[in-house]
Amino acid sequence: GRNKEEEDKTLLFFGVGPSDASPDEGVVEDLPLIDERAVEQLTEGLISHYLPDLQRSKSALQELTQNQVVLLETLEQEISKFKECNSIVDINALFSEAKHYHNKLVNIRNEMMMLHEKTSKLKKRALKLQQKRQKEELEREQQREKELEREKQLTAKPAKRT
Repeated sequence: GRNKEEEDKTLLFFGVGPSDASPDEGVVEDLPLIDERAVEQLTEGLISHYLPDLQRSKSALQELTQNQVVLLETLEQEISKFKECNSIVDINALFSEAKHYHNKLVNIRNEMMMLHEKTSKLKKRALKLQQKRQKEELEREQQREKELEREKQLTAKPAKRT
């Protein structure tokens, strides 16, 4: 094909014939035959052929890189917004939980106050009952003493002889 023809022309230009078996054979001998000016012109031609495309590619890559940086910054901002939203949700959950526990504490406090009132009433009642019992025991004791005194008075006394 055509590629083979172009390759043969290039090889002939450098002084290498199609009969050479290896591209490395005779390279040292062929070097003095290469024209310095031809190498310089080929280099310039090659550079002038590929350099504009490479420069356009370079600028396109730079633009892509800048766009990527902008996109990354935008993404980071969006991520921080989502994090803020999540933290707001967490804060709302904490507030509702705090409200729940506050209600529990209020209920416990009310219950403790009610229990305190009940125990105070029970202590007063127990004290009254104790006082009443002591009074009744005292009255029974006094009643026994009166009965003992009456029995002594009712008991016959021997008459005294003088």
